[in-house]
Amino acid sequence: MKVSEWMTKDVISITKDRSIQECVNLMKRHSIRHLPVVEDGKLVGLVTEGDLRQIFLASLIEDLTIKDVMISDPITVSPDTEIEDAAKVIFYNKIGGLPVVDEEDRLLGIITVADILAAFIEIMGVLKATSRIDVILGDDPEAFEKVSSLIRDRGGEIVSVGISGHRIRRKRVYYFRLKKCNVRHLAKVLERAGYQVVSSVA
Repeated sequence: MKVSEWMTKDVISITKDRSIQECVNLMKRHSIRHLPVVEDGKLVGLVTEGDLRQIFLASLIEDLTIKDVMISDPITVSPDTEIEDAAKVIFYNKIGGLPVVDEEDRLLGIITVADILAAFIEIMGVLKATSRIDVILGDDPEAFEKVSSLIRDRGGEIVSVGISGHRIRRKRVYYFRLKKCNVRHLAKVLERAGYQVVSSVA
């Protein structure tokens, strides 16, 4: 999935000559934490809620504008960036959002942690009425296909599959999310086939 499918397109922005107070008011009014700074439609900076917290008291005494506090070279992505790649950029840089720009730095949107979380929830089918079965597949390189076939042959319909980042007894856990079904029966089928079922959720 592309960033363009999940980004916020109607972006609230500000110009660099505005005051800190105007920026704070704009963020409060629209309940946002990231404010792109634009000039003639092009991205020239970014202001975050965290930045404003650090300088707000100083701005009451000094005549500061957005230009004085903005991130002048923010990390950006293109609308064709894969959502997984945008998630990695946000995670590794410990930031809350990314402006989305075209090749000429025109601001097209913004994608935030909340947008990416919504995308992954959709991909995983978390909010749908589903069942889940968690299985340790072992060392057989064909185990994934075998388990998937066993599930399908017994009437299970796989919605998504996740793999744990941690290991149980040095084995990775595969999380099979299925359309609502008799997951206990499937667990017994997999166990009889020699696979370790860690848990099942109807």
